[in-house]
Amino acid sequence: MYDYDLVLAGGGLANGLLAWRLRSLRPELRILLLEGGEHIGGNHTWSFHDSDLTPAQRAWIAPLVSHRWPRYQVAFPERARTLEGGYASIASNDFARVIQGALGAALRTHARIDSLGPTTVRLHDGATLRARAVIDGRGMRHSSRLSLGYQTFLGQELRLAAPHGLDCPVIMDATVAQQGGYRFVYLLPFGPDRILVEDTHYVDSPAWQPERLRANIAAYVQARGWQASEVLREEQGSLPIVLAGEFEAFWDELHGQPSSGLRAGLFHPTTGYSLPHAVRLADRVAALPELDAAPLFAAIRAEANSAWRAQRFFRLLNRMLFLAGEPDRRWRVMQRFYGLPAPLIARFYAGQLGLLDKARLLSGKPPVPVAQAMAAACKIHPDQIRKPA
Repeated sequence: MYDYDLVLAGGGLANGLLAWRLRSLRPELRILLLEGGEHIGGNHTWSFHDSDLTPAQRAWIAPLVSHRWPRYQVAFPERARTLEGGYASIASNDFARVIQGALGAALRTHARIDSLGPTTVRLHDGATLRARAVIDGRGMRHSSRLSLGYQTFLGQELRLAAPHGLDCPVIMDATVAQQGGYRFVYLLPFGPDRILVEDTHYVDSPAWQPERLRANIAAYVQARGWQASEVLREEQGSLPIVLAGEFEAFWDELHGQPSSGLRAGLFHPTTGYSLPHAVRLADRVAALPELDAAPLFAAIRAEANSAWRAQRFFRLLNRMLFLAGEPDRRWRVMQRFYGLPAPLIARFYAGQLGLLDKARLLSGKPPVPVAQAMAAACKIHPDQIRKPA
């Protein structure tokens, strides 16, 4: 006898959206979202371009959106540009407020998980929950089947002593010193004197030094002529950037366990962002005729495999970014990219590049040494990239 139709382990972005979507479209289902902390969503800011989602998808996640802008900017040592097109952010406190209110008793916080399987979850207090299916959404898992770079970041939401003067996000300010990898500052203006300043690095290791990133933010704020009167909030993280992988083997390691989000490999391979994938997965799962573990696992695996095949070209670009040229000159790859037509850039972020787009991205003089770029392009297996222990 099952206690639930579906248990979602971990209250992050993917499982939170899944639970909310199912609650909205299929209220007859007995679902339970388990979160180990005090509230779902953690301490994050998730952003997306309007063109990443369909109009219908933008409509159903609209109650979660905290801020929206009609354009964004980028800046590099030899290029600055403003690009028109909607850009939006979801703050984790709004995510938690809306979804927790909708779920009610279908959410259990402070629920520490000891172990789980495709149809059972064992909690730290000794209780065992049984369901037709369990979806594991507890974040990225280590696997030798993927070769990764990382986007590490630390952001501070600041209250400034005077208005900052920005009317739209700056999603990459790469005019800063590079510090051994592609570094940029990300700016989200939440109000006239309130702004998120995030120091971001594309580096080879997930390890990072928070004190150095905090010092970088302080120096950047001072260089802009701003004065921080209060640090309202701080967030930090490390997102995976895929260089190569054996994706079928990566999924075989799950042994039939339905999974979501980063754990399922559902994220943009170059930015590490997972919101568009999480929205699409929520729609797909909500439309399934049955939610038993085996067909659910097969459906999510098919979704992930489809995304993996579509991302082959992105992994090629990632290898050029991480494996060709000097780390402090990686910014040249992105500077060149932002000289391309705006529609192509939008399709890049949406993961929908066509053949002509790919040809355009590879045409002309490469921003990295040609021989190194060709060598990087050929490294399609993790064993060709993995560093000796």
